[in-house]
Amino acid sequence: MVKKREESVVSKEEHKSSHKSEIEKKLLENLIELQKVHTDLAEKFDKLSEQIASLLSLFEMAARSFSEHPANQVAEKDKEFLEKVDKLLEQNKVIAKGLTIVEERIRERMYGSSRPPQPEEDKKPEEIYTPSTNIKPLPRF
Repeated sequence: MVKKREESVVSKEEHKSSHKSEIEKKLLENLIELQKVHTDLAEKFDKLSEQIASLLSLFEMAARSFSEHPANQVAEKDKEFLEKVDKLLEQNKVIAKGLTIVEERIRERMYGSSRPPQPEEDKKPEEIYTPSTNIKPLPRF
């Protein structure tokens, strides 16, 4: 019986030592993998800091360029755009006047001259435009 106990104690000790060695081996493997992850992370942080530095220098160059040449180019483009909008507004006024004249002539032909023509100089801007009586909604696209 003593031999069995000794054998069981010895086998338990061997099992414990082999289990400890397996744990140590796994622990070492995990530490090595963790170190690899840390080095990858450090490299990525270095790359990120370089990219941030280049972005910062780009912003600095843009700020210098903007301070040396203030928005003159933008103002010229804005002037061109505003001139085009003004031309469109003038064309819109001419078209609106033409449409009101055409509408008046059509009414005269259909209903006869119901009112005498009024000079446009005496009219207020609100009175110049007279919409038709049967309004139809615009089509939706």
